[in-house]
Amino acid sequence: MRGFNRREFIASALALGSSYLWGASPKSLDPIDPYMRFGITGALWGDWPNGNLRMSTDMQQIVSDTARFGLQGIEPYARQLGDFESRPLALKQLCEASGISLIDVGDLPPSHLRTKAGSNPQPNPWISAEGNAELITAMVNFARDFLAPCGCDHWKTNMGSRPEAGPSDDQLKILANTLNEIGRQTMAFGVRLAPHPHIWGPMERERDMRKVMDLTDPKYVYLTADTAHLTLGGGDALHIIRDYFPRIAEVHLKDTYPRYRGNTATPTQAEHAKASLYHNLGAGGVDFPAIFKLLRDRKFKGWVVYDLDAPRPDDGTGSIDQNLAVNINYLRNALHVKLPPPPKHA
Repeated sequence: MRGFNRREFIASALALGSSYLWGASPKSLDPIDPYMRFGITGALWGDWPNGNLRMSTDMQQIVSDTARFGLQGIEPYARQLGDFESRPLALKQLCEASGISLIDVGDLPPSHLRTKAGSNPQPNPWISAEGNAELITAMVNFARDFLAPCGCDHWKTNMGSRPEAGPSDDQLKILANTLNEIGRQTMAFGVRLAPHPHIWGPMERERDMRKVMDLTDPKYVYLTADTAHLTLGGGDALHIIRDYFPRIAEVHLKDTYPRYRGNTATPTQAEHAKASLYHNLGAGGVDFPAIFKLLRDRKFKGWVVYDLDAPRPDDGTGSIDQNLAVNINYLRNALHVKLPPPPKHA
């Protein structure tokens, strides 16, 4: 790793049980790239009371379903941890007992960051001085106390809300400095910081994302490339993954609709509330065959993670199991990933 003492990093990786440095996975599912591993986030498990996504905290069910469908790892969101938040090794052991890996945890648990009472709306500490030092401390502490003991070698994180007029250059500089400082400290634990450009966040549009990546140190700041969010933000997911390939720590797989390709304005949250902007793989907004050709040609070493919200009532996609089956079949039939057929009852 450039800029990091290689001996220290290798010793840390060995101590943590990190796998991405050490060649092909013994359970490789990809027909071409033996280093690629396939997982899922926890967002699919949940429901929609009052029109708002409520993610499940039943980690036993989530882990069991992940293993039952033949996937290799789970990336729960921080709000799904429940009492595992204080018992990281118990969650790691739960995963391992089912034959899967704990990939990492999406974002920082809200309980780890105190907010000032009476401040409405809350400032975003990723892009402002207010709360910024506390954010950095909280992020580093969670990486040290939860992710590192579990052997997580990277960390997918969102970066809060987007200013109404979009982030200024000064705000993007603050964001870059924040990411650099967190990444510099978490790297000492063997955890690569991998921010996730997300619509309605400060790295929403391609310009924002590229500026922050240019301002951050490749030694300390990597990238979680979400195929739908990059597309919905007006970018070309294939080109972005190609351009930042050495810094891609993880790829999130989700699709959107062809009409959003090359958009000049991001769809609104109101549009998303009316009908999801995200869709099962194969909807046509993302060129997955081309992306997988790139990943395979360059022998991507890391996690490719299916990420989609829980099915909404009456959206026509069916149950959680049925959504899983559709996407597993797309991976199997269109991308030739060697996953087992979905369970017959799905």
